[in-house]
Amino acid sequence: MQEYFENIIETLQENIRELSMEIDNPIVFSELAIKVTLDTLSELKKYVLEHPFQNIEDEIWFFKNVKPKILSKLIYHNSVFRIETKKPNGGEKIIRKYYEAQLAKLKNYFENNLEFYKYYRTGNTFLDYHYFVRGKYDIKLSLDTYFFESDHSFTTSHDYKVAKIIANDQLQVYLENELTNLYKTHSTEEKAVLLSGLKWTAPKVSLIELLYALHAEGVFNNGAMELKEVAERFEKMFNIDLGQFHRVFLEIRIRKSSKTKFLDNLKETLIKRMDDADEN
Repeated sequence: MQEYFENIIETLQENIRELSMEIDNPIVFSELAIKVTLDTLSELKKYVLEHPFQNIEDEIWFFKNVKPKILSKLIYHNSVFRIETKKPNGGEKIIRKYYEAQLAKLKNYFENNLEFYKYYRTGNTFLDYHYFVRGKYDIKLSLDTYFFESDHSFTTSHDYKVAKIIANDQLQVYLENELTNLYKTHSTEEKAVLLSGLKWTAPKVSLIELLYALHAEGVFNNGAMELKEVAERFEKMFNIDLGQFHRVFLEIRIRKSSKTKFLDNLKETLIKRMDDADEN
């Protein structure tokens, strides 16, 4: 049973990672990630209901450690989807204020659930029987409304809270990164437009794939230019932040599909254009 749970989590993470490599738009990405996660939760629920836990310890372990890892992805991507679809139009100050307000909501949730945060973060177990066993809830233990609306055959009083903690940690990182990117974009956007007027509109992973291919071929300065310097020139030329492009390259290398997906598509598109030109 444990091996099944580990495999289902790993598969979900891999599916979401592949989506993140191909889709830069946070709204589109979150929408697809939500669908993938919902499918995984449905599969997980079916398995749990068909394979009863052998003892209370196994049930506690599942609802404290397994389900929250998957449910947290649903909460996180749904939060990003909601935040981005409701983001106001405006300049840096307006958007910055909006993101900061979202961070404040995370802080409020933390303060309102401080005792459980302490319990979970410090690895306590003395209340696990009440928190992570189905049908063993106490109204005095600060329950989320979600619990009363959920299917109690697949829900305990606090598995959602654990998932919420994990999701909020991820959401805080997301919001802080967006605030940092706001500053970078504001300070470099005009310079980038003046330098080239070009804006890369394909997925970021495609540009990184092209970057590595060109650098490997040694087409810049007879192969003497460092990869980092080439990446910086690309960022300025195309008005884009490549971020941790080394990490993205590692992910490209372990793709289940073609490792050179963008380059393969480029070749096919160019050949088609040549064929069309011959016909005309």
